[in-house]
Amino acid sequence: MKNVFFAIAICLLSLTSFSQKVYDFNVTCRAAYTEVIKLKFAKGKELIAKERLQNPGNLIPDVLEGYIDFFTLFFNEDPTEYAVRKDNFDKRIVAFDSGPSNSPFYRYAKALTFLQRAAVRIKFGERYAAGWDFKKANSLIRDNEEKYPSFQPNRMLSGSIEVVIGTVPSGYKWLTSLFGMRGSITDGMQTMRAFISSNDTYAKLFTNEAIFYYCYLMFYVENKPEQVFKLIEAKKLDLVNNHLFTYLGANLALNSKQTDYARKVIEARNTSPDYMQTAAWDFEMGFVKLHKLELDESIKYFKQFLDTYKGKFYVKDVLQKISWSYYLKGDKVEAEKYRILTIRNGNTESDADKKAYRDAKKGVWPNEILLKARIFNDGGYQKEALGLLQGKTINDFPKPEDALDFTYRLARIYDDMGRDDEAIKHYQAAIKLGKTRTDYYAARAALQMGNIYENRNQKSLAIAAYKECLEMGDHEYKDSLDQRAKSGIARCKGE
Repeated sequence: MKNVFFAIAICLLSLTSFSQKVYDFNVTCRAAYTEVIKLKFAKGKELIAKERLQNPGNLIPDVLEGYIDFFTLFFNEDPTEYAVRKDNFDKRIVAFDSGPSNSPFYRYAKALTFLQRAAVRIKFGERYAAGWDFKKANSLIRDNEEKYPSFQPNRMLSGSIEVVIGTVPSGYKWLTSLFGMRGSITDGMQTMRAFISSNDTYAKLFTNEAIFYYCYLMFYVENKPEQVFKLIEAKKLDLVNNHLFTYLGANLALNSKQTDYARKVIEARNTSPDYMQTAAWDFEMGFVKLHKLELDESIKYFKQFLDTYKGKFYVKDVLQKISWSYYLKGDKVEAEKYRILTIRNGNTESDADKKAYRDAKKGVWPNEILLKARIFNDGGYQKEALGLLQGKTINDFPKPEDALDFTYRLARIYDDMGRDDEAIKHYQAAIKLGKTRTDYYAARAALQMGNIYENRNQKSLAIAAYKECLEMGDHEYKDSLDQRAKSGIARCKGE
């Protein structure tokens, strides 16, 4: 009888040990994380399954699966996938509560989950719920920093949060006022830099993820696109086999008017089916072709994007670009068809989609010369853009909107060519022509002037220009332009 009770006791102890929850970022989990952060989900899932089999009480696989859900929903925005995966965030938070609260990963894992869900909720139009998640993440990571100040991963999240809060545009200001959150661009970026340069074991493990966030913050908040690409080169980021970096390189290249660079990155990427499948590559390649006025190719890639993409963001923007392509090809029937689709499809959550919707609703086709000049300018082909406008004056464009477009476009071309004095002169003229209109030209002109003055270290003039941008009323791209202007003022004041 004693032997029976002894055997039962051993079994109970074994079961207790078997079910005990831990946060163990062991060798297998690190290998899985490395694959997942490359968006190489097939291998990542294989390693996660292996870890679950060997260590069923380990909660780190839940963290890793959270990345897979986050990247899948954030990049692809499929509402069907969202319906299937959205409850996973709550399940993970419950699972993390079953783990040891004296581990630095306890609050960190929950904060990361809330941040991921906040970003996804914004994509699906759930702004208020996203605000609450962001607030919870901020509170958790601050608390974790107090309890575990030497736990370096805290810095990756807290630094990013600090910067984001410090640059919230007016359209989202209710979030910070409602939740009482304050941030600092300077402090947040310093925190991120310290993390990336740290020799801490976890800092090295998470460095690729941190660099991804840091590059975007440096590009859009610190307004240092040149330094981003220097960092990509200095760190020898793998733009071929790490699809997170592939996207980073291609996306920021397009947004900094380096079309040829973007094309090379997209075409050179590893196309193994082991990676997350996304329509983002067709989206990016569509703009590569459009910027070179390879219109048939741009239509092909944009249509491929629409055929596979299930989300709502940038649909109107893409439909407008297809409409433009047909318009420039001289096919007014197809151009009109896609202009109507621009009105009917997608949403207006992004500034680009709002702009496309407003343009389509006007029912007026743009001036062909000005449209081509804009497309060349956006692609970084400044000589071609200037060639189209050379010898023309404002008198060649009798419509007020065309006169403003012409003046602003000349300013942007001169700006991109480094001809600052000529750029400032035309920016000032564009502000005068457009400050009472709802077009974005005047506000963007003020922002660009601020950038020029800031680069010249003329801080007072830069602040005045940025404030002029902020003070302009409702106009296209207001949220994003206000955010950049606010960031500019903070940089000039050292905040």
